[in-house]
Amino acid sequence: MQEKKNTTAIIIIASLFFIFGFVTWINGALIPFMKTINELTDAQSYLVASASYISFVVMALPASYILNKIGYKKSMSLGLIIMAVGALIFIPAASARTYWIFLTGIFIQGVGMTILQTAANPYITILGPLESGAKRIAIMGIANKTAGALGALIFGALLLSGIDETKAKLSSATIAEKNTLLDAMADSVFIPYLIMAIVLFVLGVLIRKAPLPPVEADTTEEIIPGTTAKTNIFQFPNLWLGVLALFVYVGAEVLAGDTIIAYGISLGFTGEEAKFFTTYTLMAMVATYAVGVFLIPKYVQQKTALIASAILGIVLSCCIINTTGFISIMLVAALGIANALVWPAIWPLTLEGLGRFTKTASALLIMAISGGAIIPPLYGRIVDANKVHLITNGIGETEALAAASTSSYWILIPCYTLILFFAIWGHKMKKWTATISR
Repeated sequence: MQEKKNTTAIIIIASLFFIFGFVTWINGALIPFMKTINELTDAQSYLVASASYISFVVMALPASYILNKIGYKKSMSLGLIIMAVGALIFIPAASARTYWIFLTGIFIQGVGMTILQTAANPYITILGPLESGAKRIAIMGIANKTAGALGALIFGALLLSGIDETKAKLSSATIAEKNTLLDAMADSVFIPYLIMAIVLFVLGVLIRKAPLPPVEADTTEEIIPGTTAKTNIFQFPNLWLGVLALFVYVGAEVLAGDTIIAYGISLGFTGEEAKFFTTYTLMAMVATYAVGVFLIPKYVQQKTALIASAILGIVLSCCIINTTGFISIMLVAALGIANALVWPAIWPLTLEGLGRFTKTASALLIMAISGGAIIPPLYGRIVDANKVHLITNGIGETEALAAASTSSYWILIPCYTLILFFAIWGHKMKKWTATISR
């Protein structure tokens, strides 16, 4: 009976991961769309990612408080309803064609996702044994990234169709003609976001009635021989290293998924061609998640999967910056393979032995999602700086953008190096000394 209840709960939580996967991964299409309708630089356009992911810093600890007050189920419901409110804000934003209003809507959606993830991730992690936590989270990842691939395709078709023709017309249009073209382009978000808001609100109401079994983490934290019981979260170095690893991982994952369309356009691909590129990345993740579900923990330990993922990420990053064209695009998409099992492995490795500190630790891990707010815009700034440098050295603007976009992916290498450190040593550090727990 308990197994049946857990299976039902896994299906319900997977549907939630599907929802915030859909909402999260449409940013890949939104970035070039916003860049065009609001006439932005590369760095400014990547604030789309920042607005979404910075909410995890602002709301993670309040979300933990909400979770402790009202429980997992009500927190998930609240998160969905707030996401619906954020979707509705896109309607006046499109009418005004004002970037900060769009960013406000994205931020509010991010607030809802923060509450939703703060509840859903620890819930699915502790729904069964921690040693199989990566397997359950990998199942969630399949739902999340499949939704992301669908979202990228649907919104890519809705928002990017005709973007090349529009850009060509804008280059020779008068101010009045330009405003007419951009207003018409902005209006294309009205129907999709209205539908999204309705669906999110209905699901927010329905989740309150869902048959989710109550779960709680083991309240007894691990005590290292020779030490006393922990009294606060600052006494868990493995937690803070896990937060850092998750921070750079989310930054790397978002960079791979959200920049690939703009990167393809910078290399000369049309918007019609480039709109599929985010889907390539996400499908690579889905395939790897499926492998993870089969292998973990029966054949491969969570730690081993994390080490292999980090090494592959370093290798692919080095290859990206030394190639160009469609090969480089496919290498960025292949980062989905390196990224897929990182999130599922970091969560249980970090939460193991935290006992009564699990909910607070989960909030800190959710805060680490803010890496998606920092690293993509940093990449955008590096691209802008490199492009200016190349242009001043006599290289044409188109060629300079392509070269700068490619070379700037070096930022991924230190991210995967930090993940590798956590996988090999960091998760074993149970106290603030040079001794590593074995």
